[in-house]
Amino acid sequence: MAGYSDDLALAHLLADTADSISMARFRAGDLKVESKPDLTPVSDADTAVEQAIRATLARARPRDSVLGEEFGRSEAAAGPGSRHWVIDPIDGTKNFVRGVPIWGTLIALLEGDTPVAGLVSAPALGRRWWGASGLGAYAGKHQHAASRIGVSGVRRLADASFCYSSLSGWAEIGKTQAVVDLSLAAWRSRGYGDFYGYMLLAEGALDVMIEAELSLWDVAALIPIIQEAGGKITDLGGRPAGDKTSSIATNGLLHETVLTALSR
Repeated sequence: MAGYSDDLALAHLLADTADSISMARFRAGDLKVESKPDLTPVSDADTAVEQAIRATLARARPRDSVLGEEFGRSEAAAGPGSRHWVIDPIDGTKNFVRGVPIWGTLIALLEGDTPVAGLVSAPALGRRWWGASGLGAYAGKHQHAASRIGVSGVRRLADASFCYSSLSGWAEIGKTQAVVDLSLAAWRSRGYGDFYGYMLLAEGALDVMIEAELSLWDVAALIPIIQEAGGKITDLGGRPAGDKTSSIATNGLLHETVLTALSR
């Protein structure tokens, strides 16, 4: 476990660098934004953050490979290994380019296919979340100003705060009505989007967070945090969430209820 502690410390250093770059470009008048082939936006901050993180990892973890949203996969300089870093330099780029402060850098470490450590840094919100297998989950302004976090104890959907990223993805897979029904059955529903709903879940501020499809860099960092906070995150079939899968995150107590509702 000590190894993951060291990796989390490194993730904080990577996040410090990322935060300094991204905050300098947030709401900048000369921010450069282009459209990728999938028509999603990418800013000069996205690319600069990922390049800086990759440069540090190449020096600090030469035996680890890196997968990032903007530059794909890079094999380890020291040869193939079982450890992989997965980076989303700015999760919530659409928010970032419009001046909405809900965006962050996602940093994950995987052993094989399993996420074992994750960190989310949202500098415009002044908050970070992190966790690693066997080490718990934490949130705070930085590594030395943090509290341990845990999911809620809500057991009934009628008492639950329900969160979703958007309806468009669910419409594409024919699940709009199921999501609407879940929303109406819950005590409260909101659409916070991107990483933020998942981190509110890990803190116990809400109880369910769902998305129709995520890429690995969108979800890898979230998984250890949610699990170490006592929550559960799977795809629609109850399998581990991963690349190009749906993502159903709950406090664990509501998980089967939500999966059953979405299977209709």
